[in-house]
Amino acid sequence: MADVSKANPQGVERLGYLGLGLMGTPMTRRLLKAGYQVTVWNRSEGKVAPLVKTGAKRAATPRDLLANSEIVFMCVTDAAAVEEVIFGPEGLAAAPGAGKLVVDFSSIHPDAARDLATRLKTANGAGWIDAPVSGGTKGAEEGTLAIMAGGEAADIERARPYVLAMARRFTHMGPTGSGQTTKLCNQVIVGCAMAVLAEATRLAVNAGIDANRLPEALAGGFADSIPLQLFVPRMVQGIHSPPLGHIATMLKDLDTVADVAQTTSTPVPMASLAGQLFRLAKAARGADADALEIYKLSAAER
Repeated sequence: MADVSKANPQGVERLGYLGLGLMGTPMTRRLLKAGYQVTVWNRSEGKVAPLVKTGAKRAATPRDLLANSEIVFMCVTDAAAVEEVIFGPEGLAAAPGAGKLVVDFSSIHPDAARDLATRLKTANGAGWIDAPVSGGTKGAEEGTLAIMAGGEAADIERARPYVLAMARRFTHMGPTGSGQTTKLCNQVIVGCAMAVLAEATRLAVNAGIDANRLPEALAGGFADSIPLQLFVPRMVQGIHSPPLGHIATMLKDLDTVADVAQTTSTPVPMASLAGQLFRLAKAARGADADALEIYKLSAAER
């Protein structure tokens, strides 16, 4: 049960959350459980109502959300969606923003983060933290996310107590855009891990051993990892609901890796291959399929 003494004591800021998808809903629930006052907005009312029932307040528009919050968190699909909720009709930029802070958990291009932060500051004076997350829906539900942030040090510290109600780790990586660049490094590792684990799992299955026991057998060795322990059982057992993340989201991030790699003259052969595999998975399984369905690409035809 929430500690109601935190609901609005002196020094505790009013919070907003915009974008109640796979990540936003459980992250908002954690803020509510911690006792914070949270106002929410989402395009579809169906995702707002359950949170209102558990104590959140409803905002009619993004503008209304910022007007009734000191710190607004958001997690939406891509840079176009971020652009729309900030600068679209009744967007965040339309509300007075001096002294307020926007924390963007979305994964977007670092250049886009820098551009949006500058334009929002000019429009209404609000501060910006780019703070993409890693840990998937499981991490969002359990509060074990790793969040990497770019922005001003003072803004990071201001947001820290609230972020740590939703995450295990909140690391300041540098100026605006640094959080997004760090997330790209994360996605190089995770995207390649999904592809490699799918390959190892398929080898086990085709060779006639119990792939369900790979995590147990490899635990503590050099091949052990959180992805091994989490992804392999889901691949073998066909557990894809709720998805840990969508194929389209992973592909978007790996395409951004390729773009940043080109502009920085960085060779990324493994991430490029993973990107092409996820492009195949998107064609075969659909954009909204669980990213772990990359395992199904190598299934024998029946």
